[in-house]
Amino acid sequence: MKGKSIGLLFAIMLLLVGCSSQSDQNQTDQSKSEDGKSSTEGIAGSWNGSINVPNQPLPIMTTFEKGDGWSGALSIPVQGVEDYPFAEVKVDGSAVSFHMELAGQKISFEGEKEGDTISGTFTQQGQSFPFELKKGKAETGDVAKEEKGQFLSVDTNEGKLFGELETPVEEGPYPVVLIIPGSGPTDRNGNAATVQGKNNSLKLLAEALAEQGIASVRYDKRGVGKNQQAAIPEKELRFDQFAQDAQAWVDMLNGEDQFSKVGVIGHSQGSLVGMMAAEEVGVDAFVSLAGAGRPINEVLYDQLKVNLPEGLKKQSKEILEQLKAGEQVEDVPKELQSVFRLSVQPFLSSWMQYNPAQAIQKLNIPILIVNGKRDLQVPVQEAEMLQEAKPEAELLVIEKMNHVLKEAPEDRAGNLQTYSDPDLPLADGLVKGIVSFFKNVGFIE
Repeated sequence: MKGKSIGLLFAIMLLLVGCSSQSDQNQTDQSKSEDGKSSTEGIAGSWNGSINVPNQPLPIMTTFEKGDGWSGALSIPVQGVEDYPFAEVKVDGSAVSFHMELAGQKISFEGEKEGDTISGTFTQQGQSFPFELKKGKAETGDVAKEEKGQFLSVDTNEGKLFGELETPVEEGPYPVVLIIPGSGPTDRNGNAATVQGKNNSLKLLAEALAEQGIASVRYDKRGVGKNQQAAIPEKELRFDQFAQDAQAWVDMLNGEDQFSKVGVIGHSQGSLVGMMAAEEVGVDAFVSLAGAGRPINEVLYDQLKVNLPEGLKKQSKEILEQLKAGEQVEDVPKELQSVFRLSVQPFLSSWMQYNPAQAIQKLNIPILIVNGKRDLQVPVQEAEMLQEAKPEAELLVIEKMNHVLKEAPEDRAGNLQTYSDPDLPLADGLVKGIVSFFKNVGFIE
């Protein structure tokens, strides 16, 4: 999925996640193949594999059951998605197809069974990628393969977390910043499984800071990359958990002799996470990159209302109001299931309880607020709200920078193309502005 759903970056609109009723399934079952054997033999049960998005395969698991008709469900372990039902399952000879709804759009898997393999084409929003499933359950608990680089770890009540350390070439001690990623299933480099390709924005930032004498630690969110094994089921996740993870990292960095000072850089959702962590533990400086200035329910409604018809717009506003009040919403239209499915509602409610403008007021450390004029997710007005709440904070607005910290053209299509181009450098003025801020406040010499 490239581009079209990026406008809901602040939402928990994860790729492929939709919850549709099975009551109106249009299922078929051809019981005999040409050789007289049952064509459905071996299809029932568990299958695992991946959608082969270029450079970023998405692991998936499916289950199929045969009753009066066929039914099934999809799980995406790295996103905490478990057993979301298909709206339709068809078996016709060796052909196996299964479909679901996401925000009113049909998501399709059209495949062929050959032995213990089902392979075919996955289609969403006019884009298609191959998929392949193997019979049997996937092994769980596997940690991502070790990669080159230096990794640190912290122990939490919910499992060990790993983070990549980037250091200057000279010997320490040197200042270090914790780089906190944004919303959704985002890795330490700033890439999300919901977007085709990579932008590597946070990796580029870490490398650029190291060239300026600043070390950094950046980490995959739970359920992603090297922290897949630390995933928390979606229905159990709360926003506080993100802040607790960041606090654990800051505590560890504060205890390391190789670091002279400790700062935090939070991108997008990570901005609020960083504020909450900095309030609780000792931090010498804080940088907000493309962070919202309002509670997420207000930001999310502004994003949703752009493309929704009046009826759904009204319903989304009512749902947001109920979630803000801590209430559960059982009756969610299928067009809104991807954002407001029952399992994600507790997390959204917990997130809505925090106001970034109030959170930043509690910080008594040097603060830099950064935003780009071509940010499609978080407009400059959000950064201005943060500075209005904390007038002593420094505001840096970068003319051509977008949400993934790259220079982008004015047109939306061209802007979105930068989300999957790791070869594009960071926007001109970003690193210079951050380093200048750090020097002015004594974080670096």
